[in-house]
Amino acid sequence: MSLELQGVSKTVEGQVHIAPTDLTLEKGTMNVLLGPTLAGKTSLMRLMAGLDAPSTGKIIWDGQDVTGMRVQDRKVAMVYQQFINYPSMTVYDNIASPMKLLGADKAEIDRRVRESAELMKLTPMLKRKPLELSGGQQQRCALARALVKNAGLVLLDEPLANLDYKLREELRIEIPKIFEASGSIFVYATTEPEEALLLGGNTATLWEGRVTQFGPTPQVYRQPRDATTARVFSDPPMNFLQISKTGDRLMFGDGQNARATGKLAELADGRYTAGFRPNHLEIRQHAPDAMRFTAELLVTELTGSETFIHLDHHGARWVGLVHGVHELTLGAPLDLWLDPRHVYIFSEAGDLVAPAAYALAA
Repeated sequence: MSLELQGVSKTVEGQVHIAPTDLTLEKGTMNVLLGPTLAGKTSLMRLMAGLDAPSTGKIIWDGQDVTGMRVQDRKVAMVYQQFINYPSMTVYDNIASPMKLLGADKAEIDRRVRESAELMKLTPMLKRKPLELSGGQQQRCALARALVKNAGLVLLDEPLANLDYKLREELRIEIPKIFEASGSIFVYATTEPEEALLLGGNTATLWEGRVTQFGPTPQVYRQPRDATTARVFSDPPMNFLQISKTGDRLMFGDGQNARATGKLAELADGRYTAGFRPNHLEIRQHAPDAMRFTAELLVTELTGSETFIHLDHHGARWVGLVHGVHELTLGAPLDLWLDPRHVYIFSEAGDLVAPAAYALAA
């Protein structure tokens, strides 16, 4: 069983919502759609579900062309960020409703409803109405209804965004286990790179309606195909710096230079874009060959155990994430250090030229 998108696109009144896309999702897999708001995640899900018809291309389900098939005739379940329940029904009946519509046996309905309710920690609430539940409990009810349906394709559009932190973390761990046992194809949309990493499976990064890369989640994270993918799969987004290489020296365009070491020494002479994630920028030198930069400190944000530092490096805005709480002076120059092993090199056009050495070693 597989879901295959062949050249699928969506254009509305001349505006491209989804660029031509080829994508194959296999049975029993978790597939994350990762991208910022308006990147096209929901639009792509609606095409997969049959809620919208593609402007071009075909959708193949288990070898059958279902491009023109109604969503009612497909085994699809979808859960949105804004939970949808039947307010007049009990939680039990909400969860059971898809199976009742399919004419399932009463004993089978009861068994599967109680299994789903237990997974979603809803067992004590089965006799309540949705409006008697908290927002998080109502969303869990919607999730349980999708699970009990035994759909071949389950689409989850930022389903945990409205839950409290503790429950969200618990479900992030449980959901992949639940999905793996079901054997269905799961598609999970999120704006959070951390959530994609926690869920595992495969990740498709989206930017302005285009799938920039698709593959095993760790691989897409460690070896992004281009600067756009790297930007999407980093929170805060990856920092970038224009550089040039001449001989064994790297020039930073602001009078700074450093010796090219490791993989950087193997680059051909020319102009490049260097990229590095915020957590690799440091305010103390740890690696002996770390490159030093000086930037103006604009803003600090304390998270308790870490500090976000917002910087201006000769007109380029950078963000660093450093461990601990630090007393830093706003508006003052700040020395920063970057281990060359954490640097990605992209061409001027944005294509990956050399992944960071640490990513290759992972």
